[in-house]
Amino acid sequence: MFLHIDIDSFFVSAERSRDAALRGVPVAVGGRSNLEIFSTRRTHIRLMDENHGAFVAPVFYSDRRKTFREHFIDRIDGREKIRGIVTTSSYEARARGVRTGMPLAQALRLCPELIVLPGDMLFYHQLSHALAGFLAREIPAVEQFSIDEFFGDLQGWIPSGEAEGFARELQRRIFREFHLPVSIGIARSKWTAKLATEYAKPYGVLKVEDVEAFIREIPIDKFPGIGRGYRRRLEERGVRTLGELIPMRRLFESWGVPGRQLYRRILGIDGEGIARRPSRQSVGISRTFDPIVEPEELRRRIMVMARHVAYITQKLGANPTRYSLRIRYLQNLRAKGAVRVDRIFSETLFKAELSRLFDRIHRPGEGAIKLALSVSDFTHLHPRTLSLLDLETDRRARAISEGMQRIRERFGLDAIRTGNELAAVNN
Repeated sequence: MFLHIDIDSFFVSAERSRDAALRGVPVAVGGRSNLEIFSTRRTHIRLMDENHGAFVAPVFYSDRRKTFREHFIDRIDGREKIRGIVTTSSYEARARGVRTGMPLAQALRLCPELIVLPGDMLFYHQLSHALAGFLAREIPAVEQFSIDEFFGDLQGWIPSGEAEGFARELQRRIFREFHLPVSIGIARSKWTAKLATEYAKPYGVLKVEDVEAFIREIPIDKFPGIGRGYRRRLEERGVRTLGELIPMRRLFESWGVPGRQLYRRILGIDGEGIARRPSRQSVGISRTFDPIVEPEELRRRIMVMARHVAYITQKLGANPTRYSLRIRYLQNLRAKGAVRVDRIFSETLFKAELSRLFDRIHRPGEGAIKLALSVSDFTHLHPRTLSLLDLETDRRARAISEGMQRIRERFGLDAIRTGNELAAVNN
């Protein structure tokens, strides 16, 4: 038997775990693109990278938490404007129409008494990490799937007939230990257990014995793994529920290995076990902002983001050989490029290659609103022969990068910045 454990309204629940006055009232945790990294002032930004899972990204944070006004209010042409979106809302807020992804200004119009808190990602990651440690002591095989989701394998540990009782006791202990409400799904397949959790919410436990009976009336878009592409294909055939997919095995087989895997997951016959901590395949960050036309300010921001990616990459001890840059402009215009670099990774090399990529793909005169950059194809996962011609140069550059890394680990990521990050800010 598998458990799927989901922390209900995690960010809100985390805030309530340390402030009881937030319980029982409409609360939302808001977010907006963290543009603090582009500041030319010291912000003492640090990295939290202790949690691991398919959808758990490293988080950059500042030592000081901002107030609502500091984080969400911008003054434009003498007028104040609320920026940001709802990242998590309490059930009391949802009853008033507040939803994840909704602009905060709209959420406050729907629910004027809504308490909106700036996110505290460091605290949320620390709490998630502590819960992961607790679960690892209670269940022999645990997989952290996201910051607020975990799978547990009870096979050989808890008999099937005792799984529900074990889950309810686990639920009580988690609340007693962490003041976090969780919902738990139980099934013989981990993906069925994840689906069951959605129907156990809020704060419930649901065990699925008969998969075909359970999925019969569930809409197809509720199943994890049926994204827009698969949903479109199925809806074109008039399919609306998971139960209608049961006799459609041949269709899924015609979609190759991914289709066959998805069909087995839907029917709960996939046989997949707990995934051990996977090797990271890439490192990347992105930022969205108001339109910027000035190319040198865009280049500066790319260099700032490159410092952060380089820091994570070096902390992992990885040597990427593919660097990628994507730019999104107004009117949904996009530009992207990548370069293969079979050399020893360093911050200096990475920034130089990104600068050349920017020159190649940038659309002059267009207002850019998003930058994304990443590194991938690590040599420990995809062995490659590195350039001997640049070996000594690259070794020296790597040694400098490692020295800067040590200083940043002690004093913050912006303790040392290169000159191409400090150009005059035009936006």
